[in-house]
Amino acid sequence: MKKILIVGLVLGISFSCSESFFNIQPQGAASLASLSNKNGVNAMLIGAYSLLDGVGAGNTGRQSTISNYVFGGITSGDAVKGTDIGDQPEQEYIEQYNWLSDNTYFLGKWQHSYDGVARANETIQLVSSPDIKDMTDAEKTQVIAEARFLRGHYHFEAKKMWNNVPYIDEKIYVAGDPNSTKIPNDKDIWANIEADFDFAAKTLPAVQSQKGRASQWAAKAYLAKAYIFQKKWAAAKTLLDDIVKNSGKKLMPNYHDNYRNITNNNAESIFEVEFSVNDGTNGNNGNAGDNLNWPYSANSPGRGCCGFYLPSQNLVNSFKTTADGLPMIGSSPDGTADTYNLVDLSNDQGLKSDQAFNLDKTTPVDPRLDWTVGRRGVNFLDWGIMPGYNWVRNQNYSGPYIGKKWMYYLADEGSSTHSTSRRNVNNNYRLIKLSSVLLWLAEAEIELGNLQVAEDYVNQLRVRAKTGSVQDASINYVVNPYPKGTFAAKGADYARNAVRMENRLEFAMEGHRFFDLVRWGIAEKYLNKYVKEESVDGKDVNGRTYNKRGYLVGKSFTSKNNYFPLPNDEILNSQKSGQPTLKQNTGY
Repeated sequence: MKKILIVGLVLGISFSCSESFFNIQPQGAASLASLSNKNGVNAMLIGAYSLLDGVGAGNTGRQSTISNYVFGGITSGDAVKGTDIGDQPEQEYIEQYNWLSDNTYFLGKWQHSYDGVARANETIQLVSSPDIKDMTDAEKTQVIAEARFLRGHYHFEAKKMWNNVPYIDEKIYVAGDPNSTKIPNDKDIWANIEADFDFAAKTLPAVQSQKGRASQWAAKAYLAKAYIFQKKWAAAKTLLDDIVKNSGKKLMPNYHDNYRNITNNNAESIFEVEFSVNDGTNGNNGNAGDNLNWPYSANSPGRGCCGFYLPSQNLVNSFKTTADGLPMIGSSPDGTADTYNLVDLSNDQGLKSDQAFNLDKTTPVDPRLDWTVGRRGVNFLDWGIMPGYNWVRNQNYSGPYIGKKWMYYLADEGSSTHSTSRRNVNNNYRLIKLSSVLLWLAEAEIELGNLQVAEDYVNQLRVRAKTGSVQDASINYVVNPYPKGTFAAKGADYARNAVRMENRLEFAMEGHRFFDLVRWGIAEKYLNKYVKEESVDGKDVNGRTYNKRGYLVGKSFTSKNNYFPLPNDEILNSQKSGQPTLKQNTGY
């Protein structure tokens, strides 16, 4: 489903002193009369969908891209900002937990979230108008359901960012009255989000006629996710069981099938954000929000810019396995007893391309590592062996790795990339997959006391990782399912940690992890351990000592960092009768 853009233009017009001047319709703007039909309603709805990728509202797409790489990635221990020191300092402050309310990234994300809410509300208002004569009641109800699904999504994005946020529906929102949306953020909006997804789940069809539109199963999955965030385990389980048994969704045979443009909208995908290229637009439909996150070399995917969003050493180490093919984890649910990070996997940090590098091919690793991370000496899709140093802008600053999941195959260059920018691609972002559902179910089953059932769900993903295709046959890939009864024998805390680790291995670099750490209640302990270990000198399995992320020395995560500060501009703009209606989060 391609995006539309409705733009109002202010044009210079010469005029005489005539009342007819005041009746001139704005050129380039859609009037209410022209939209008051089925085509106009659909255009409005597509406009609400179009913001899903994060582009088209706020300051820049990277502040609100669907991947949430800034807010959910570089804050989480999975990734570092990358590039050079001083490049995009707003991201540096976020990575180092130095969060100030005047950071433009927070402002861009807020504006995007509530612009999306506004578009959804305007769609509902339009389709509910008696002026719409060429649509059946059933067609109107489906539009409302899709718009409410989108409204739920945009509010969910705001809720997980700031927690204390206002809920704005079509009864509150008045397009011509900027004061209509100046309401307090003093109420918990989970019930409102649930209501939107519940209406969509009960109304939408199981299968949509167009790819990219929300379905019944997408709404049920999103409602279940809302329950998971609130620890409503039984309610979540009911919905998730329904999806597993009745949606027809199934795991793809190969893990990497979820990260290729030729397998967009596959059997595992429940809801994904559609990207397109060479569609007559300027390329922004092709995941423009992530267009900084590419290798730095002109001989690599993206063709030479810009070196942001790079995997951490900690993330790479987490893919190490025991000789039995299991994660190197302990029984503490906050991960503080895990052992995978005691010794680093070999890497080429600080080694130029003409310097010898001994890639460790003997330490067992989960094969999902090399579908997630580009490493020197390992195949990089079909681009050949990753050469290392010159693919990274500044290894000594940000480490030697490259994120891989959004990259395109060399064979697909041209067909999957925009004609003038190889960094705009048509590889969709899979927001919710069946794998997401299985791990949410595993969480719920643990909390409901069903450890063996949880283990079975986790093992479905581990079996897929074991039997699917691998990126490089020369690497010692060893991954196995947990032996039956492991969770029960080691207890609920071990099971919780196992599910959380599986979540990391399955969805690394997809922008979810920080929000998961917060909802699990472990962010402070987990991230302070990460900062301490990622900031000291490293020592790899070859015995080589090297510098890691020195800029993290002395940084810390505190409880206030569970949520971001509300943008100061939005607090100032919320004033009514001289008093702001929005209240800043505690600690900022």
